[in-house]
Amino acid sequence: MSTHASDPLAALGSLPGVADAVDSVRKAVDRVYGHRVMRRRSNEISSEAALRGARGSAALSGADWALEEVRRRTDFGADPEARVVGASLRLSAEAGQLLSIWRQSPLRVLARLHLVAAGEQDPTVGRPRQVGEAVTEPLVEVPLPAPDEVAARLDGLAELVVAGSEAPALVTSAVVHGELLALRPFTSYNGLVARAAERIVLEGSGLDPKGVCPAEVGHAEQGRAAYLAAFEGYLSGTPEGVGAWIAHCGRSVELGVRESTAVCEALQRGAA
Repeated sequence: MSTHASDPLAALGSLPGVADAVDSVRKAVDRVYGHRVMRRRSNEISSEAALRGARGSAALSGADWALEEVRRRTDFGADPEARVVGASLRLSAEAGQLLSIWRQSPLRVLARLHLVAAGEQDPTVGRPRQVGEAVTEPLVEVPLPAPDEVAARLDGLAELVVAGSEAPALVTSAVVHGELLALRPFTSYNGLVARAAERIVLEGSGLDPKGVCPAEVGHAEQGRAAYLAAFEGYLSGTPEGVGAWIAHCGRSVELGVRESTAVCEALQRGAA
């Protein structure tokens, strides 16, 4: 890893299984972008991918609704699950507006994402949590880092993003996702924010510029147990664990590609 001493993200490319995951993702993304329907109706594919990605992210945060229910519903304030789905939909819509800001000011983007997810004015919204503030985060139950550690690690993550890296987009997006999930820097909606940030990296890097490879779909399809097991690998900090997390995120992108490919095929048949 010493050859990448000044680029710690790039060093992760040599972890077990990562190079294969990166190659597999690149080929999958190229295939869907080469689909004939993408050349004519990419906006429709992007919109559908955003909807399905939002549904998948909400499912991982405890609101596992059918796609048609998400599509049909207009009231997202009636109960806790509805609020989660609404937050996920808002984040999916907002992510694409923040791509140009991310590389210059990732902390500003994260604050904006939390504000959008929360959808309300509150002293705790849009800033990292402080001492004594509780965190509501379905699914993730590992110990919370203290606020001073959160602040330091957020600054470190932001420095990596701003400095840029030769690391593949999959590696960077997986690290951003894993680190935000580990830190849970906000009092709520951290999982949704972490997955939205993953999407921003994948799109902003140029790997998936049209947003048609929703990793959130794949995370949900692989299930909560697999998601948590892979995340525990990231938390372990071992080469094998971190490599397994990146590979898991890669598989999620591939499953997102499969979802959008199916949408392309349906549109080609005139069935959607």
